[in-house]
Amino acid sequence: MTPDPALNVLGGPLALCSAAPRTGFFRDGHCNTCTQDQGSHTVCAIMTAEFLAFSKYLGNDLSTPRPEFAFPGLKPGDRWCLCAGRFLQAHDEGCAPRLNLHATHKRALDIVPLSVLKRYA
Repeated sequence: MTPDPALNVLGGPLALCSAAPRTGFFRDGHCNTCTQDQGSHTVCAIMTAEFLAFSKYLGNDLSTPRPEFAFPGLKPGDRWCLCAGRFLQAHDEGCAPRLNLHATHKRALDIVPLSVLKRYA
């Protein structure tokens, strides 16, 4: 798998989203992506209790630790590379988390308009 160029939605170099917990499709701490990343894990989000509850309700429990996958579980304040579609869904439902645009990959723009992303920066 070859990552797409590491550029953010603002046109600059892609910044680190989180090293603890380690996030991203490649688990390199960045919201890098490639053609195999069907979920587009490109949006660097800062978790909130409201978003974590929303995600769990939709069947993606991000708060429960899963040691078998080396996943510590997320808590409010943690940064995580979200699927762009899930972020857009949370936006539509009024519970989207804050974002780090410098760490959000430009491929997120294939799914989420920049004007929407900027509202959560």
